[in-house]
Amino acid sequence: MSTVEKPIVNSPFEEPSAYYEFPEGQPQLVTGRRQAGYFVAPRTRDRRGPTVREQLVIYDSQPKMAPVNLIRARIKEWRRTGYPGATRITQDLLRHWNDPEREGKHRLFFCEKEAAETIIWLVEAPHALKQGINIPKDDALDQPSVDKGYSPLLRYCCKMATGSGKTVVMAMIIAWSVLNKFYNKQDRRFSDAILIVCPNLTIKQRLRVLRPEEDGNFYSEFDLVPQSMVALLTKARIMITNWHLFAPEDDSAKRNVMQRPKETDTAFCRRVLHDLGEKENILVIDDEAHHAYRPLLAEKGSSQETLTADVSTGEAEEEDEVVRTATIWVGALDKINKARGINFCLDLSATPFFTRGTGRPEGTPLPWIVSDFDLIDAIQCGIVKIPRIPVDDNSGDPIARYFRIWEWVMDKLPPAEKSTQKRRAKPESVLRQAEDAIATLASGWKKTYEHFKSNGFPVPPVMIVVCDNTSLAEVVHKHLADGSIIPELGNTRDEVTIRIDSRLLDQAESVAEPGKGKTDSAEALRLKVSTIGRTGMPGEQVRCVVSVMMLNEGWDAQNVTHILGLRAFDSQLLCEQVVGRGLRRTNYDDLSSPEYVDVYGIPFEVIPVQKGSLTRPQPQRLATLRFPRVEGYIVDVKQRVVADIDKIPPLYVDPSKAPTEIIVKGQTGYKVGRPGLLGPGEELRQDRNPFHTSHRLQTTVYQIAAEVTDKLSPEVKPFVFRQVLDITWKYIEKRVKFRGGAAEEEVALKKYKDEIVNRLCNAIRPDAEAGEAPILPRIERYRPIGSTSEVQFRTLKEVHDTMRSHVSHVVVDSGWEHRVAFQLEKSPYVTSYVKNDHLDFTIPYEYEGMSHYYVPDFIIIMKTESGAEINVILEVKGFEDEKARAKKTSAHRWVDAVNHHGGYGKWALHECKSPNAVASLIEKLGKTLT
Repeated sequence: MSTVEKPIVNSPFEEPSAYYEFPEGQPQLVTGRRQAGYFVAPRTRDRRGPTVREQLVIYDSQPKMAPVNLIRARIKEWRRTGYPGATRITQDLLRHWNDPEREGKHRLFFCEKEAAETIIWLVEAPHALKQGINIPKDDALDQPSVDKGYSPLLRYCCKMATGSGKTVVMAMIIAWSVLNKFYNKQDRRFSDAILIVCPNLTIKQRLRVLRPEEDGNFYSEFDLVPQSMVALLTKARIMITNWHLFAPEDDSAKRNVMQRPKETDTAFCRRVLHDLGEKENILVIDDEAHHAYRPLLAEKGSSQETLTADVSTGEAEEEDEVVRTATIWVGALDKINKARGINFCLDLSATPFFTRGTGRPEGTPLPWIVSDFDLIDAIQCGIVKIPRIPVDDNSGDPIARYFRIWEWVMDKLPPAEKSTQKRRAKPESVLRQAEDAIATLASGWKKTYEHFKSNGFPVPPVMIVVCDNTSLAEVVHKHLADGSIIPELGNTRDEVTIRIDSRLLDQAESVAEPGKGKTDSAEALRLKVSTIGRTGMPGEQVRCVVSVMMLNEGWDAQNVTHILGLRAFDSQLLCEQVVGRGLRRTNYDDLSSPEYVDVYGIPFEVIPVQKGSLTRPQPQRLATLRFPRVEGYIVDVKQRVVADIDKIPPLYVDPSKAPTEIIVKGQTGYKVGRPGLLGPGEELRQDRNPFHTSHRLQTTVYQIAAEVTDKLSPEVKPFVFRQVLDITWKYIEKRVKFRGGAAEEEVALKKYKDEIVNRLCNAIRPDAEAGEAPILPRIERYRPIGSTSEVQFRTLKEVHDTMRSHVSHVVVDSGWEHRVAFQLEKSPYVTSYVKNDHLDFTIPYEYEGMSHYYVPDFIIIMKTESGAEINVILEVKGFEDEKARAKKTSAHRWVDAVNHHGGYGKWALHECKSPNAVASLIEKLGKTLT
């Protein structure tokens, strides 16, 4: 998939009016608003191991999210016509929120206003405007143990990306409900008793901004109500709690105490709703509402049956905890609804989808979603950081290795060390395979760290490492904390790299009130983790966090810049939840300037954003690359010729190419298979000494010189012959290498003789200093120029996207082409390049007496430090044979002829022995070529 260079295409304060689509993998900016939908990605286990892969990812807007799209259209019209049917108080609030004079932090995001308007519209709009809108209730009648007095819950879910303002929406709905109730106490559509339920203690404390009497409350901070109405909000009953308060009391650990009878719903409400008194008709707000659902048991063999939990990764424990949380949470809502009555539940979540273990198809949305502003919308409006994922590397692998680190690590481990359903992977082995990824990400973190320091940021950037299990987390943490990766992450003075003990943190997060029912160490850990990135707090200077699974929801550090996943990620839902820990921006003053969080090992398939440096802008699509089609050369030798002997490739006379000694033996019987030394018969050694005697070296040199002279100048020119003879002797003396005891007379063999002739013909030039005309190219008459604009073909081979080429993809034949392209893409000296595939760029040459065409690997347009623009023919060769040397000589002749012509730009030929050396070669050329 191609990358998007400009991901922010909308204002955060206005309805989105453009979005990206990716037909055939290419980004295309579309006018309008993207339909609400979700990704359907069936999970299947890889046969090679326990890894779960995503397959056939489809974006679906029907039918599960269809009500959202219909509601959007109805609200847009309702807004345009002045909110008919709304109360006076509601209309005052809506005008206040939409006031065009709002500035700075008082200006509300469009997604915040739309979410609030959606809830208000569902409650207050005339029924005629809601025709065809059917929001299913959360009905538990199919559950086996439902009390007779049960009534289903009315739930409305607003799907909002992490960092897009869910807490502000809560405050807006609380203000709307409380103020309307104050002015019309008999209207049961509104409530002044608010119960806010969240997953943990950290979120509970963060949500204190919803209490109007608190300093820094959101009603004042965001100017959500007119000043004349602020005092009225304090008359409401607002209770904030985490779901753990709903757990049934357990007397089993107490001695000599009579066990209490089952708690009634009324007693339950009296115990848990202490801040609400006896209030009824309660407005419930569920934060992170994907935890509150009714688990169903799937029938064995049905389509809803989930995959077997992987014991090695603790999936079974995770599923049990998910079900336990959901059961307690939604069960408590049923009790409150029965005893006190719930007006409706406002559910807010960035990922309101059913997860594994729920008994429902994993990844499908909660059926009562009424508003949707997802991560892609938030990215394209500049509200959140952009996840920046690996899209390419120089390993030559088909998929960037650090995109799916866990799968790559499992493939590399020997069977005895791999993760299976019965055991976990050996942590030391995982670290050994993944250390390069950790080092690369940590190196990126260090660059950001230096950038933060030089720009006066009060806190450092934070890197998160999410591990598969506790043992792996311990090993990774020790490696980082020892300073083994980079010193800045080492705990030499202060503890800047911390490991989160999940059990200890859960103990701290699961209690209802701070300081009750937990150890000092648990509270200290919770406080440090929850204050990362906040000046003057215990977590201020934390630089790296190593954890199992993901950090708790509600962890809202704004300085997370790097995330590494060392575990299996079996769904895009899990990917988004983990990546969500790093999405909050550090700067909200200029939302048109993108911020990034680098993500390794989490196959997060949203918008792939091109990875760039902190300063250098990305290149634009390049222009057409052109080259001359040369079919031969014009050589007009009159008086003097020259040749650079040192530049002519050497010729190796080697017994491995033409044996110089043979052993023969008479066969006196039958022998099946190849002949051998053992067995009867007399052995005789033979060589080519008689051939050498009759082909003296001096005679052979004269023959070679004569043939070369004839090819250069058919007319008899004795002075040219003498010069060619001298060049021939110098070449044989300096550049012909005799190996394995081979005699000099071996060059009389046609295989060597013809090759010397070809190389000398290609190397000998008219002497320009003596006034000779230079060698010139003979250009094809009907196709004089070739260009990248002619390239268009389909292939079944592996391909990789390009950004610095007029041709969209590099075709990969063996893997090294990808590594070369990777180096060319990042070089500041390369302005354009193309792989010579279907380009029809060839150079004629002769080898072993036959005509051939040489196809170079790459053509590069370089901009050197001197300001010159040069076309470089790049050939990447590992092993060089005689045929490759013949090609090289012909290519040099091509370059000289084209440069002498002067009408096709300046050209150069360069060879590289390894793809890994391309970067240093290009840098050297950029500094030296003129």
